Amino acid sequence: MRSRPERLQRLPQQYFVALLGRVAAAAAQDGPPLVDLGRGNPEAGPPAHVVEALRAAALEPDVHGYAPIRGLQRTKEAIAARYRDVYGVELDAESEVALIPGTKTAIVELALSLCDDGDTLLLPDPYYPDYPSGPALAGARIATVPLRPDEGWSPDLDAAPDAAALYLNYPSNPCAVCARPGTFEGAVRWAGRSGGAVVHDAAYMDIVFDGRAPESFLATPGAKAVGVEMWSMSKTYGMAGWRVGFVLGNAEIVERINLLNDHSRVGLFAPIQAATIAALEGPQDSVAERVDAYARRRELLADALPEPIVCEGTFFVWLRLPEGLTAEVLLTEHRVAVAPGEGFGPSGTGWARLSLAVSDEAIALGAERLQRAFAGVAA
Repeated sequence: MRSRPERLQRLPQQYFVALLGRVAAAAAQDGPPLVDLGRGNPEAGPPAHVVEALRAAALEPDVHGYAPIRGLQRTKEAIAARYRDVYGVELDAESEVALIPGTKTAIVELALSLCDDGDTLLLPDPYYPDYPSGPALAGARIATVPLRPDEGWSPDLDAAPDAAALYLNYPSNPCAVCARPGTFEGAVRWAGRSGGAVVHDAAYMDIVFDGRAPESFLATPGAKAVGVEMWSMSKTYGMAGWRVGFVLGNAEIVERINLLNDHSRVGLFAPIQAATIAALEGPQDSVAERVDAYARRRELLADALPEPIVCEGTFFVWLRLPEGLTAEVLLTEHRVAVAPGEGFGPSGTGWARLSLAVSDEAIALGAERLQRAFAGVAA
């Protein structure tokens, strides 16, 4: 067999596959049960009416063929209605909404849709570790814009270089902050100056704390002319394994995603779309309950740790580790798994990402072990 195509050889090591492997190996060692705060996998699924919508739709005899390649119009209308009613953004469901099998798919497909071979894709630093995969497949170069800790982990986009595309995500994974005033306006200015497109990853848009309201990049004047937003069912409704997401905004970019979909897949199973509609249009109590649970766990961690934590949104905590304490030491000596900050880009060095998407019992035990670990290096 011939060697692998160059595009596959360009792919970086998959951060979370490697992390899960290290955690599994540590969990197999003798010792107390390991507490895994390293992975962002929602611990609570969707509300009962969403599951019932899936069940009822799957019992219909005519739903098991191919769904429309670009998605049911009702599904796209449901997300457009949420954008109008919750985020104050008007979208045309036909031309400004693409339905995709999870936003991780879109992370790669947007790079393929926006970059030619040799182009540059601009990432924030720290960034979500899956972002480099798309440029690798597209043959694009990666450049970074540092996020400034003393400025609320915001980028200086007026000083950012030109590129084919700029990725942002707020609330930030891993930095767990919301966008500072002017950040989205700066992204629109950057696009106007550079001719590049803006991609805003809004996976955690609804998970914000301390009275904050969800904020869409597309609500920024001029945003739809220069970019799109990725929105996921995974975090808002606990539907991570259902693989449903959207790309919304600029009609040309949406059409590029739809064109890729035309050639690479044949729609999403109609009952999953029925459940998606039920989640978007049904009672929203579960969203507030989910946010309240994460906020409660955030406070438990904050009370246990001597170092201030960063957590304005997402179900993560961004934590600076003290001298002498690393993610590897936490894993092997204290039986607590966290996501090492180094995997999120150069600016992540010395930091760790902790997940709140675990049980209250796991958070309590993890907080106790972290407290002992911090005290040990302070002694």
